Amino acid sequence: MADTPAHDTVHDDVKAAVRDKYGAIATSVGRTAAAGPGACCGGSTDPICTDLYTGAQTAGLPAEAVAASLGCGNPTALLALEPGQTVLDLGSGGGIDVLLSARRVGPAGKVYGLDMTDEMLALARANQAKAGATNVEFLKGTIEAIPLPDASVDVIISNCVINLSTDKDAVLREAFRVLKPGGRFAVSDVIVRGEVPDTVRRNMELWIGCIAGALEEHDYAAKLRAAGFKDVELEPWRVYRIEDARAFLTESGLDVEAIAPQVEGRFASAFIRARKPAASACCGSACCAS
Repeated sequence: MADTPAHDTVHDDVKAAVRDKYGAIATSVGRTAAAGPGACCGGSTDPICTDLYTGAQTAGLPAEAVAASLGCGNPTALLALEPGQTVLDLGSGGGIDVLLSARRVGPAGKVYGLDMTDEMLALARANQAKAGATNVEFLKGTIEAIPLPDASVDVIISNCVINLSTDKDAVLREAFRVLKPGGRFAVSDVIVRGEVPDTVRRNMELWIGCIAGALEEHDYAAKLRAAGFKDVELEPWRVYRIEDARAFLTESGLDVEAIAPQVEGRFASAFIRARKPAASACCGSACCAS
């Protein structure tokens, strides 16, 4: 079904808000070591983004790449990347997960970072240069229309970005398209566990903050399967409590006490894994279509 004008307007408004917010964060990284509140990760004390990477992992990375890390997990820890593989990071931001992946796939491999924000791309490319990563390429584009050929990627990672899209079906279809047969999808994302108040869903600032745009966990799994993925797994690993988000929600203009019973324990960071089926074997004198 084609998007309606109303849906197009919402999609464009959210995309513009996300681009403006993350552009401002990228610009500020050179001036401060922590992202300001309102990002997916609200700073160095935010429970969403603390303790995601070990010191050994970040050792040797540019400080700006670490400071611009706005995720809710560590997708590079979800699976064993192998030398020579091609990896794509959806919404690569300042490039921390791209640079970590580049170490693991080695000089024979390739890692693409995809982002729609010019300021983040500039920051990521500067970090790439500082890290001396020659097997990395940052691409400008949206995760709903990935600028790569069909079946060109072994692994897709992402860190708390898919929830920001208003067309997640398109994102997952595109991810399936660019993965090679047998390729793997391994992302960190925020999920919802049960019903959520409409006031949270309608708050634009929470879209940018990764909460209102999050999918209910069963819906996420269903959308992955509808896109063609198999072996779908969602593993909540950090469940958020109302106290974790009290300051953030208050700043967003919500009555925390009023919504607390409906929010408590409903949001979590999750590891999400899936696989594109391997190519079908040939049947008879001609190969199967899919």
